[in-house]
Amino acid sequence: MAQEEAQKSADVVAVATTDKEVTVPAPVPEKEVTAPVASEEKAVPEKEEKETSEAEAEKSVPVKEEETVVAEKVIAPSPEELEKKALEEFKELVREALNKREFTPPAPPVKEEKTEEKKAAEETKGEEKTEEKKEEEKPEEAVKVEEKSSDDVAPEETKPEEKSEAAAPAETKSEEKEVVQATVTTTEKASGAEEDGTKTVEAIEESIVSVTPPESSAAPVVVETTVVAEPIEPEEVSIYGVPLLQDERSDTILLKFLRARDFKVKEALTMLKNTVQWRKENKIDELVEAEAGEEASEFEKMVFAHGVDKEGHVVIYSSYGEFQNKEIFSDKEKLNKFLNWRIQLQEKCVRALDFSSPDAKSSFVFVSDFRNAPGLGKRALWQFIRRAVKQFEDNYPEFATRELFINVPWWYIPYYKTFGSIITSPRTRSKMVLAGPSKSADTIFKYIAPEQVPVKYGGLSNEIGGDSVTEAIVKPAAKYTIELPASEACTLSWELRVLGADVTYGAQFEPTTEGSYDVIVFKNRKIGLTDEPVITGSFKVGEPGKIVITIDNQTSKKKKVLYRFKTQPRSDL
Repeated sequence: MAQEEAQKSADVVAVATTDKEVTVPAPVPEKEVTAPVASEEKAVPEKEEKETSEAEAEKSVPVKEEETVVAEKVIAPSPEELEKKALEEFKELVREALNKREFTPPAPPVKEEKTEEKKAAEETKGEEKTEEKKEEEKPEEAVKVEEKSSDDVAPEETKPEEKSEAAAPAETKSEEKEVVQATVTTTEKASGAEEDGTKTVEAIEESIVSVTPPESSAAPVVVETTVVAEPIEPEEVSIYGVPLLQDERSDTILLKFLRARDFKVKEALTMLKNTVQWRKENKIDELVEAEAGEEASEFEKMVFAHGVDKEGHVVIYSSYGEFQNKEIFSDKEKLNKFLNWRIQLQEKCVRALDFSSPDAKSSFVFVSDFRNAPGLGKRALWQFIRRAVKQFEDNYPEFATRELFINVPWWYIPYYKTFGSIITSPRTRSKMVLAGPSKSADTIFKYIAPEQVPVKYGGLSNEIGGDSVTEAIVKPAAKYTIELPASEACTLSWELRVLGADVTYGAQFEPTTEGSYDVIVFKNRKIGLTDEPVITGSFKVGEPGKIVITIDNQTSKKKKVLYRFKTQPRSDL
């Protein structure tokens, strides 16, 4: 229709144009003109719609700019806020696990009780099955007897349909067989009712009784027993002697597990559960209270805690050279005894830490001395050490603020690459510092003050106490003097050590009073590598003056000197 109207309008326009050439131009009808105009009007709104859509799209551009500006103004949460959020989420998961008692694994099932119950159940089931089979066989036998009697009464009156029904396939169900046989017997008896009605009635009644299922084959009566579950109390779990979720100390411990797993809450929860389980299996709480064995005196030479670092962390030293003792580590049993003793020491040191706040010093500095350490040939020993290190990493996470490896031999570098492969956390690897024999003392003193370092590791012992240790450098082929003042009569004691030795040492007292004479306390003598590493001395001062110590370094290498002193009033005056 639309095409025909368009064609008509076109014809009308054509006629109008021809009329213009012959006659006076006639006014164009409004309908004829409006038809094409209408199409133009339709096209105009489409253009307008396109223009409006483009305008809206242009308007939407500044909106996006506003959104980007707003996105730039969003402030990312600080690491402290992320840490606090992760801790709260971790605490909720721990609380849920405590409510569900997930830290205690279920008790292993008792095999004997289960087997007896299964045997009793199997016996009862077998008896029920035998009874059902007997009851199913009875109606079939009754039906067969009835069929024989019906054949004797009227064998000729059976219909072919009944024969076909009697020859049904054996795959039909037992219930269908019983129904079909019952119908056959009833029909046969009904056909022979004229001969002996009483017999047929009795047969029908017998067939009905035989087909009906006995009471024993009915559906078993299910006795429902409702067990009222007792309310489960939340589990109480303590770790390192601190109950979980009891106070702020628990937060400090949970933060250690979060940091060990890069603040992945679910992985931290799994690690915490494994640690609690490991502590229960190894009876850590009982191990802490146990008395040390006979080997403790030998073990204390290998691992011991001594002093603090410059930040206040407790320092634990390990001497791998002591592992050369074949008597202690001759078999696995003694190695396991050492491991138990080492765990006991670690647990005691951990329980002595302050967990009251995250700012407290709740970690250690570990110093491992590889001087005279066993070679790579003792593979079993190194495997044991690796296993012990792995246990401490898994069950004492983030308890090492720094690990210093001193006197590291050249062969340890390839072992370190293998040893480092078992440390999965880059955070742990960043705490490890390796130093050879020539740099060991300087490495220790970078983190630990000399007065806190044992003598065997290059520091000064606490035998005389006194002020903090002073460090000095003796240049090559030069002399260095140390002055220890004494303002009144007293006993002046000092302690001195030259790292690397191979220098000349002497001391004398120089009074400040005019006319007094100098007193030689120690004559100049050579200090070799085999001499005592720490030089101690004392002098009873009767008048004000000073002790002057001279160190002469004639080598081509600079030497580091550590010294300290103290004064005490004289009791003999």
